[in-house]
Amino acid sequence: MTNVIKNNIPNTVTCLNLFSGCIACVMAFEANYNLALAFIILSAVFDFFDGMMARLLNAHSPIGKDLDSLADDVSFGVAPSLIVFSLFKEMHYPASMEFIAPYLPYLAFLISVFSALRLAKFNNDTRQTSSFVGLPVPANALFWGSLVAGAHDFLISDNCHPVYLLILVCLFSGLLVSEIPMFSLKFKNLSWNDNKISFIFLIICIPLLIFLGISSFAAIIVWYILLSLFTRKSK
Repeated sequence: MTNVIKNNIPNTVTCLNLFSGCIACVMAFEANYNLALAFIILSAVFDFFDGMMARLLNAHSPIGKDLDSLADDVSFGVAPSLIVFSLFKEMHYPASMEFIAPYLPYLAFLISVFSALRLAKFNNDTRQTSSFVGLPVPANALFWGSLVAGAHDFLISDNCHPVYLLILVCLFSGLLVSEIPMFSLKFKNLSWNDNKISFIFLIICIPLLIFLGISSFAAIIVWYILLSLFTRKSK
């Protein structure tokens, strides 16, 4: 009985990730972007702890791996897609685009599709044990949630063209399945030499969090991508 409970603790945490992600989807569909972001962040917390619990309890299982991917695609694939879908519905469309205005929002679900492809790729890619190849899905979800919640007024103004948002959707969808190496924040020790990139990343994150408020997560993800690109070129 004790083993049964122990083995199901990580899966329970994964289910909490999924539950939180479902609420994020509802909030996104209702255009309540602040709450959608809050529940995406909560899902990310559960996603972090389910893996930690599985390692600590030695409770790895094929079911847990599949459940984790399914939960992640809802929380970090469908939820940000619905955020962008709702945003597209609110945006100002010039007269030349009015004929496609009812259909353009559905392209937001490219995020869901490429998130699923990213997760399938991650599950079968032995290179991604200590670092990542392509943008992780939680990072992508945090980017969209933070961007829309923090810059909503600008995004629905006349100054923001829907095509700009579509280009951003395509760009980040491509980053999900790209072959760009991206560093992980897994610390084996606290040595500067062994974790220099992670320390530099975290140091710059502090002023971003202080000065940008709710938009800081979007800025941090952009900083993460740029630092990954820079450190890749410098090798």
